Amino acid sequence: MKKSIGTEEAIERWDRYADTYSESHAEQGDLHKEVFLNPTLLSLIGKESDKKILDAGCGEGYFSRILAKSGAHVTAVDYSKKMIEIARKRTSPNLSIDYRHGNCEDLNFLENESFDLIVSNMVIQDLANYEKVFKEMYRLLLNNGSFIFSILHPCFITPVSGWEKKDDGEKLHWNVDQYFYEGAYEQRMGGQEKILLFHRTLTSYVNAFLKAGFTLEGLVEPKPSEEMLNKYPTFEEDFRCPDFIVFKLKKR
Repeated sequence: MKKSIGTEEAIERWDRYADTYSESHAEQGDLHKEVFLNPTLLSLIGKESDKKILDAGCGEGYFSRILAKSGAHVTAVDYSKKMIEIARKRTSPNLSIDYRHGNCEDLNFLENESFDLIVSNMVIQDLANYEKVFKEMYRLLLNNGSFIFSILHPCFITPVSGWEKKDDGEKLHWNVDQYFYEGAYEQRMGGQEKILLFHRTLTSYVNAFLKAGFTLEGLVEPKPSEEMLNKYPTFEEDFRCPDFIVFKLKKR
């Protein structure tokens, strides 16, 4: 674990990993996004037609494209220049998406109260200064606007966590350790590349967005639907503990 490392190191690693990451993403993103996150996010968003939406940490842009196809006017930012390049190449020019390079910790090039809705899909765990992120999202939202964000579930995906298995590979239970550690740690994402994640407790997340001025409007720990289980039966094991948690916040 590397507690003192900051966001700049995370950006460098995502730039190196961008091509490999993007290869695993199709129209619905990767499998976990298709099964868990997209249905949850879209349910919390509701009707997005004609809304001004910020995709805060858009990656290769798949969710921005989903939103734009539904009629939303999307501004999409990512701190990886390589990701933005890929997103632009993958996006039809007839979609209303403005891709911008920027770090969600400081989006000073965007004006106050510019958006009806902000979505941040699996991003805040990639940023060292999460408290500043909440302040920025609050600044950018119109009054009564919503901020919806998904992250790895901090209670179960910790710097030291994983399956306890029998010798034959059968999964016994999910082990969790180092929950109260707050800081950076490495996670392998395929091949030899390790990305940088920033762990903090559930208490820290909640206190940070309350301090920024948000109220909590909704909370979901996604699990596979019957439809998704029929399509991908191996996700049955995800009823044993959640990998993700999704918050819907309101600016009052």
